[in-house]
Amino acid sequence: MATVSLTPQAVFSTDTGGVLSSATILRFPPNFVRQLSTKARRNCSNIGVAQIVAAAWSDRPAARPHSGGGGGLGRGVASSHAAAASAAAAASPAAEASAIPNAKVAQPSAVTLAERNLLGSDASLAVHAGERLGRRIATDAITTQVVNTSAYWFNNSQELIDFKEGRHSSFEYGRYGNPTTEALEKKMSALEKAESTVFVASGMYASVAMLSALVPAGGHIVTTTDCYRKTRIYMETELPKRGISMTVIKPADMDALQNALDNNNVSLFFTETPTNPFLRCIDIELVSNMCHSKGALLCIDSTFASPINQKALTLGADLVIHSATKYIAGHNDVIGGCVSGRDELISKVRIYHHVVGGVLNPNAAYLILRGMKTLHLRVQCQNNTALRMAQFLEEHPKIARVYYPGLPSHPEHHIAKSQMTGFGGVVSFEVAGDFDATRTFIDSVKIPYHAPSFGGCESIIDQPAIMSYWDSKEQRDIYGIKDNLIRFSIGVEDFEDLKNDLVQALAKI
Repeated sequence: MATVSLTPQAVFSTDTGGVLSSATILRFPPNFVRQLSTKARRNCSNIGVAQIVAAAWSDRPAARPHSGGGGGLGRGVASSHAAAASAAAAASPAAEASAIPNAKVAQPSAVTLAERNLLGSDASLAVHAGERLGRRIATDAITTQVVNTSAYWFNNSQELIDFKEGRHSSFEYGRYGNPTTEALEKKMSALEKAESTVFVASGMYASVAMLSALVPAGGHIVTTTDCYRKTRIYMETELPKRGISMTVIKPADMDALQNALDNNNVSLFFTETPTNPFLRCIDIELVSNMCHSKGALLCIDSTFASPINQKALTLGADLVIHSATKYIAGHNDVIGGCVSGRDELISKVRIYHHVVGGVLNPNAAYLILRGMKTLHLRVQCQNNTALRMAQFLEEHPKIARVYYPGLPSHPEHHIAKSQMTGFGGVVSFEVAGDFDATRTFIDSVKIPYHAPSFGGCESIIDQPAIMSYWDSKEQRDIYGIKDNLIRFSIGVEDFEDLKNDLVQALAKI
């Protein structure tokens, strides 16, 4: 009989074709398992096998052996129904949180770091929430793994039935969920103080999915004049096809909101705060009380604020939306969006999303997860630089007007101070000149990129009359988009460098 010695206390018998007897106990030293996990992650194309080797050995009979790579790990060992708990604990910190049924995906931890009161600040939540103990991917890697798969397998029909009836925790199909994306959703829920979050392919799709799932056919919504133009276009062109009508009010016009609530069966008030591009601010607590008294939901697009500067749900909003492309990811390299709120509402959005699609790619989820770890650092830097820039511009003789909620001259400065911890990294302003003078200024800056979007590490500047409204001068006039309006998204560059660049550009007009 051939034998392979694993430790002084354990022997692997090969007289049954490489399958261990139920009496055999394997005790792997920690360095042995860690060496295997490194090799498995490097060589194994089957991420499930890599997770097995990296994290633990099943203590239940496996229904079938794993095949594929794994650094020479035999099929008999992979399908063994006996393993040492001590080896599992040594193999990965994640084993503290959960065991791996059938050596597949780890079960979610019942106790999160936040519940242990270890993460008391946004700074810690941005780094650790959803990943340290709560993620389902069992591995000794610090970073959350990217799970690139379109489907997930089950050991047998009973396990599938248990999954369908809620007794077995797993995934089924890529459109319905992914472990990498799930970790991202947990992180955002922790930051927004939400019960649940669903991440989707873009911020625009997040708005579409939310409206489609929560506003009934024949319903009525209220929104504001100052907002992302594509959101307004969707509301104006697509919602009427479902018989949904709309009232558009100015952001600060509470009398108009009350009138809309009194005279319509309003399903939802959907507004940005701060708004795009004039950075108007809505009193979230006030409008939530107004809406709820009439049975209407309140959804806040908080993209310009980020959860670091504003937590709309704690102020009474029912839902909060982000274009994660902006501050959340923060590096101008990925597109995504999310909706957060009460589970009863997010579950409806999630069901719609599962049917329609718009899935966030797991690689995009990884990029957003990575970006969020520095969210608090980036936003704090951008807050500080933007406030200094707004103060500088307001005093410059070639600037006609500055829009920034951190300035006392802003019409909702008092609201911003009461519900925001920072005023954001975007400053809008009007040059003291015409269309051509503004164009000359834009073309003369050297550091900011001339591009759409905002919220990234790199500063971005644009002239909305060209970038967003070039096709419609009529709409520019309706919504107050003047030819000399500039939207300046502050990155993480040095303030003095940015200021000096603007000074030389303003000198040319």
